[in-house]
Amino acid sequence: MAAPAQLNAWWRGRGWREDRGDTSIQIAIVFPFVLLATLAVIQASMWYYARQIALTAAREGATAARAYQASPADGAARARNVLGRTAGDSLRAYSVSASSTGARVQVEVTGSAQSMIPGVSGLHIKQRASGPVERWTVPGA
Repeated sequence: MAAPAQLNAWWRGRGWREDRGDTSIQIAIVFPFVLLATLAVIQASMWYYARQIALTAAREGATAARAYQASPADGAARARNVLGRTAGDSLRAYSVSASSTGARVQVEVTGSAQSMIPGVSGLHIKQRASGPVERWTVPGA
């Protein structure tokens, strides 16, 4: 085991000179990864938020299109109305389509999430909602 005087000499002398600048190099290596991870978390959050906006609009549209004597066009109009109020810059280039098979109606909202990187398009989003069309039935038939 080294004597305390020897450790003290190493601590004051040669040991410190060899470690100079290490912290700057470590930060220069680690910081880009930390920045990249932060941007990835923010981008994922923006994608998730835009996805929820599209899903909400599709559900509202499907609810409107399912109503008694409503048409798929009513559902698409309702979905566009919801998107006009909530999408803002979060959901870009959105489009709405609605279709019906007679017994079921489906509303689909597509668009893209805002991108954190300028010049790069955001992630594509497609959300659908469907449900049975409301109709009158005769009891016992």
